[in-house]
Amino acid sequence: MRQKTLDSLTLKSTKKVVIPTTLAMLAFAANSVLCRLALRHTEIDPTSFTLIRLVSGAIILWVLLAIKGGTSRPSGTWFGAFTLFAYAFAFSYAYLNLETGTGALLLFGAVQLTMLCYGYYNGERMQGAALTGLLLAIGGLVALLLPGSSAPPLGSAGIMLLSGIAWAGYSLIGKQSNDPLASTTGNFLRAVPMMLLASIPFVNDFSIDFWGGVCAIASGTIASGVGYAIWYAAMRSLSSFRAATIQLSVPVLASIAGVFILGEHLTIRLALTSLAVLGGIGLVLSDKRLAKGAN
Repeated sequence: MRQKTLDSLTLKSTKKVVIPTTLAMLAFAANSVLCRLALRHTEIDPTSFTLIRLVSGAIILWVLLAIKGGTSRPSGTWFGAFTLFAYAFAFSYAYLNLETGTGALLLFGAVQLTMLCYGYYNGERMQGAALTGLLLAIGGLVALLLPGSSAPPLGSAGIMLLSGIAWAGYSLIGKQSNDPLASTTGNFLRAVPMMLLASIPFVNDFSIDFWGGVCAIASGTIASGVGYAIWYAAMRSLSSFRAATIQLSVPVLASIAGVFILGEHLTIRLALTSLAVLGGIGLVLSDKRLAKGAN
């Protein structure tokens, strides 16, 4: 009887982590697809896309927080808002010249390295299979960036790596959040004025059409606003190592979506590097010691 109770509690606990984490990964992949779709097939420019994305995200989160009621009020921090703004702004400009899957792999490769460094600094350690998995995933990212006919543009790749570092910071801040919805709402509300100021030099380049606006709103409300609140909730139960590695599933999801939705080419290089990254994820997640490293 006692064992059944423990198994039931374990199952419930697992569902509380697996379900929101899975939903968050799907939301992250959707962001890559929506951004690439808008910049490639509509007239919207990167600055307008980012501005609409952050504003619409702030609005939907504020509405959800109001519906939730109780004592919840927008919280978050200015630093959290800055990392959100920096990630979103760099993300849009990087996708001007990157394929969906390539951009996602660069983004979350940078996320992984940043969060792993943070985890190591805070006492989390990798050994055996987990360390092998980390090296395999890093090797996949390096292979993608090596010069060649299918290598991504260096400038855009660099911008996406900066976006990944900013996103890693935003994710790590979420580990300290006691109210994911309130924190995400506050961060989005603070990020909007930052984006407005950053938009001033680009005002003459503003270009918005209907479908570009639809993509930006969908990215801001569902894939970003709601998706990030879910991610903040999941982050509280994940170690830095696991949170970093799980996010490397996004490039594979984004690559598949890019091929079937946007008609992009799945190169041998991207396929092999994605397999290397997924293999690395599996090895890291197989190390049960990392499950105890949540902090």
